[in-house]
Amino acid sequence: MQSGISATKELQEAFNALVSSTDQRAVLASIENEQLVPTTTLAASSASFSDDLHKLQDHLSQDKAAYVLVKTHDAPDGYVAVTFVPNAAPVRQKMLFASTRLTLVRELGLERFRQQIFCTEKEELTPEGWAKHDAHVSLEAPLTEEESGLKGVKDAEAAESMGTLGRRGHVSSRVDIKTGDGVLEALRSLKEEGCKGTLVQLKYQLPNEILMLDSSNDGVQPDAVGKTINSAEPRYSFYSIPSTSGSEPEIAFIYTCPSGSKIKERMVYSTGKSWTRIVAERDAGIAVARSLEATEPDELTADEFGSGEKKEEQASEAGAAELKPASSVFARPKRPGRR
Repeated sequence: MQSGISATKELQEAFNALVSSTDQRAVLASIENEQLVPTTTLAASSASFSDDLHKLQDHLSQDKAAYVLVKTHDAPDGYVAVTFVPNAAPVRQKMLFASTRLTLVRELGLERFRQQIFCTEKEELTPEGWAKHDAHVSLEAPLTEEESGLKGVKDAEAAESMGTLGRRGHVSSRVDIKTGDGVLEALRSLKEEGCKGTLVQLKYQLPNEILMLDSSNDGVQPDAVGKTINSAEPRYSFYSIPSTSGSEPEIAFIYTCPSGSKIKERMVYSTGKSWTRIVAERDAGIAVARSLEATEPDELTADEFGSGEKKEEQASEAGAAELKPASSVFARPKRPGRR
């Protein structure tokens, strides 16, 4: 979901000043007149990032959203983009800020930001709140030397595969959604020989936005997919469509967002659906043949998952049906009043 809003020259200049300055800590931005504009620049009072976090509290409102571009380290990528959307903010403002946050970092330079954070409470942007965030991030399982090397090769191949599309390739190779235990393994299982009718459901663990494995079910028939997907919360689902021909099953990516979902869930899932598919294809090595979206899972019918062969057969039959009237063009019409 994109809002069509872009960064003004003033915001770009303010961020560039933050990058080149040694005495600035953060730039706050907002959306005004359908544009991203700078609102406040915070000076760095000390060499400690956490000490300067206290000053943010005076510039954050309990009912107004804001972007906070903060320098956490003296490094080219030592910046964090914070999207602050308090629960009391108007609904339209929540949706607008959530749908524009990716545009913000892209236009300012995605390579500058080592993290993107979504917050709803001012307390999350205090030294204590930030410490909790760092502690959670540090819980990520360490890689072995072999795994680290393979990851480097994988990232290099992803960047190389984009050819001469330098900027686009750079961004795609840096997509970094944190995944929980079993996510990639479950996705990889979809391409295994004999895997037909497997439905893998993924969900976000909030507020940390970690992609988790919700469930993996085998032998799910097309007419049961809508009944199997969670109907209370949004889900990203990957389904290996059964094939009667014995060929490798197609994989469908399904995004569902029930009408009863919470506002923050709607924002996070809508923004993350493209990245989730990229990570699934890049890190799990699966090929998504088709994408489907529905509000309620029960809107998904068996017809949505018809195999390519069946669709061609249906199209052929439909074409034949359309030709039938032509064969009777020269038939003598019946006289009025007679049967």
